[in-house]
Amino acid sequence: MSHVKDPSLAAQGKLNLEIAERRMGALLTLRDRFAKEKPFAGITIGMALHVTKETGILVRTLVAGGAKVAITGCNPLSTQDDVAAALAEEKDVLVWAYKGESKEDYYKFLNAVIETKPHITIDDGCDLVTEIHTKHPELLKDLIGGCEETTTGIIRLKAMERDGALKIPMIAVNDNKTKHLMDNYYGTGQSTFDGILRSTNLLIAGKIVVILGYGSCGKGVAMRAKGLGAQVIVTEVDNFAALQATMDGHRVMTMADASMIGDLFITVTGNLHVVRWEHMEKMKDGAVLANSGHFDCELDLESLEKKASRKRRVRHYLDEYLLPSKRVIYVAGEGRLVNLASAEGHPSEVMSLSFCGQALACEYLVKNKGKMKAEVITLPPEIDDHISAVQLTTMGIGIDELTAEQKKYLGSWKEGT
Repeated sequence: MSHVKDPSLAAQGKLNLEIAERRMGALLTLRDRFAKEKPFAGITIGMALHVTKETGILVRTLVAGGAKVAITGCNPLSTQDDVAAALAEEKDVLVWAYKGESKEDYYKFLNAVIETKPHITIDDGCDLVTEIHTKHPELLKDLIGGCEETTTGIIRLKAMERDGALKIPMIAVNDNKTKHLMDNYYGTGQSTFDGILRSTNLLIAGKIVVILGYGSCGKGVAMRAKGLGAQVIVTEVDNFAALQATMDGHRVMTMADASMIGDLFITVTGNLHVVRWEHMEKMKDGAVLANSGHFDCELDLESLEKKASRKRRVRHYLDEYLLPSKRVIYVAGEGRLVNLASAEGHPSEVMSLSFCGQALACEYLVKNKGKMKAEVITLPPEIDDHISAVQLTTMGIGIDELTAEQKKYLGSWKEGT
């Protein structure tokens, strides 16, 4: 039943899974407990995630807990074909994914997951949950709930909740501190430049790097750009985010101004058309555009395709566009999330924390079945704290504990000056 690009790639996929596993100690700790307790016995979990080696370890963790897993990709360019082939050989796992999926296959594969009638969904971008709500509402009655991995998906889920369209409880795993302050900040920061460098081999030092959006992801990308020697410009629509970027030492200006001086533009807003033709036509000869948001709509590539007199693939996932002005601009990763289109995504250590959140969110849904409202839910802080504690243990790091006197002091209002 599985559909992958090349089953013969499974041997390499297993090696990549082995390497990832060595670096995901916190998630392995959960897997050991799940293997004993079987919290997901009789449960089918449907997943639309990036099919990477790290996701493979999450799949193994859920299966160890008794689940059957059906997984497809959540972006046409983010699947690692060798990992997909390896997972397709594993017990209680069905996989539909290949890198470079057509739009038709993308939605066909989502529906293949839906046809397994999952009890829990894990989404990255909300496409799986949206497809169920709009086209398969008859399945909602048997869904315990779902989990969402990324900021873009949370935005969509909250819109569903406001419209009264959300019919199942959805856990915003993205809102765990161990996710958005680690994955988004450290993971996106590093992996974005991994993808850009693989596509361009661009020297970052001395370049003017324009970062559109200064949320957790934008902060991480800005930190890495600065560390590589770039001059960083931030564009924002939020007053406080713009103020924070300024206080962090970055220049802040409008995109209209930044478009004329930037060498490399990186979008991390989760919004639509933040780089438009009006900006592109002003850019320097040789400017590079990259997107690290979930969907490929942040760059207005439709307008670029229409206006450019020539397009050609010049390097690994690097397209060159010849503009009417005879200048060229480059787009990395086809405007899709560059860290996965052009590279391998976040490091395993970071994804271990994010996927601890996913695994514990699934357990939370099972334990609280029937007790939760159809709304966007944040996990209790003690679960997030537990993930941090497990990770510290795997890193061999110990921390102090409050004394009885300190606990009493923090719980009292009577002691002052």
